[in-house]
Amino acid sequence: MNAPLLTPRKPDEKLNTIIKLAILAVGGQGGGVLTSWIEALARSQGYAAQATSVAGVAQRTGATIYYVEMAPLGDAMPIFSLAPSAGDVDVMIAAEMMEAGRAIMRGFVTPDRTTLIASTHRALAVSEKMAPGDGIANADEVRAAAEIAADQLIMFNMDRLAIENGSVISSALYGALAGSRALPFPRAAFEEAIRASGKGVEASLRAFGAAYDRAQNPVEDAPVRTPQTQITATGPDHLLRQWEELRAQADTLPASAMVQAGLQKVVGFQDIAYGREYLKRLTPFQNGSAELAEAAAKYIAQAMAYDDVIRVADLKTRPARFARIREDMLSGENPVHLTEFMHPRGEEIVSLLPARLGRWIEARPGLMGWIDRRVNKGRRVRSHRISGFVQLHALGWLRRMRRRSLRHAVETAHMEDWLSRCTDALTRNESEAVELLRCRRLVKGYSDTHQRTSSKFANVMQAARLVEGREDASDWIARLRDAAMQDEDGSALAGAEATIRSFI
Repeated sequence: MNAPLLTPRKPDEKLNTIIKLAILAVGGQGGGVLTSWIEALARSQGYAAQATSVAGVAQRTGATIYYVEMAPLGDAMPIFSLAPSAGDVDVMIAAEMMEAGRAIMRGFVTPDRTTLIASTHRALAVSEKMAPGDGIANADEVRAAAEIAADQLIMFNMDRLAIENGSVISSALYGALAGSRALPFPRAAFEEAIRASGKGVEASLRAFGAAYDRAQNPVEDAPVRTPQTQITATGPDHLLRQWEELRAQADTLPASAMVQAGLQKVVGFQDIAYGREYLKRLTPFQNGSAELAEAAAKYIAQAMAYDDVIRVADLKTRPARFARIREDMLSGENPVHLTEFMHPRGEEIVSLLPARLGRWIEARPGLMGWIDRRVNKGRRVRSHRISGFVQLHALGWLRRMRRRSLRHAVETAHMEDWLSRCTDALTRNESEAVELLRCRRLVKGYSDTHQRTSSKFANVMQAARLVEGREDASDWIARLRDAAMQDEDGSALAGAEATIRSFI
């Protein structure tokens, strides 16, 4: 729902006393700069002003609260508070959607007095990222609450607007504040505070002006459309011919769009021969429903293109990545320095070795411990330098030896066992096979993340045996999978499994 069109507001008595303004922002959003602009603005207009801040714990685990109080200078200097109080804030500025929700929950936004200015973009909190599944909070609920809680509401994607104008979100928030007319100062005074700062003036003024206009004339945010990248294969003629043959074969299969995507993923992961293996593994799932064919195409590709050290290094040295970083950083012709944080474990190093040698080492705990003590250290690799780039590129080159590695042998055996379960279920109930295929989405990442998610996957597959052959098997497998994705410690999955055991 759009914010209501702004109309001239009646003079508010509180503007003759103390005006109280709070800002919630996280690291990198320019909350301190925004606060300094507001403080300078107030003083330039004959107001006494005081600004304080209470820092959050860290980026996205707690926002910094900036607080500004201002009042017209009179015969006596006013006494200001150091922090906002519930029900006593005139202007609340939130630099991110969930911070607006937290401000409402803490009582900083009230319908009798508060102007709420918030950006609708998301900067995910740590708790949202930690969820094994989709842990992203519902922004629509925050918007609905804001429309009820605020006296005046200004909401749009200020982060996108700032980027489009070559600036940062603090400039857009400042422009929205000016456009809201919540403060008794003219636009020129707001702009002068930016000029007086002397840093990034032109870009800040562009973002300020664009946000001011949006606040004055609210419109719906245009949907963000991700451009479809057309990938053109390059290489020797004989490999290109084989690639086109595989694509033509994929076009004849059910769920061909998903098969094409999966084929591209596994060939990019390894080679043309690996793509042939992918299409061969789809064979048992081609005579069922479209749902079965799509699940097989998607999750078999995911299982074959597993994350390992080789893949990570390969992705980090691809030209497209450097181009994307330069574009995101708006670097232009300026150099960009990249530092990659690497923390390999002994198990990851051994997994790169030929399977027979790797198993021999794994069978000797003392030797494994010796290797781990020497490699299990955090390293910073500067990939913008030749030395760092060469290290990563050499790791990526090992993809040519991947098929003989211990990690590939383990992943292949794990995948074959999973597919055997799925094809066995297919003889009983197609929907059961579909849900078992979808369980593969639990496995992700590499190193410690892969170990944890693989453990969840194994627990779900083991619990799924309890309902094999039941008419409602697919429903219970889906519940087990969803429970595994709810939390990190597995308590929800344990509860779902206990429920099943209670009736079998």
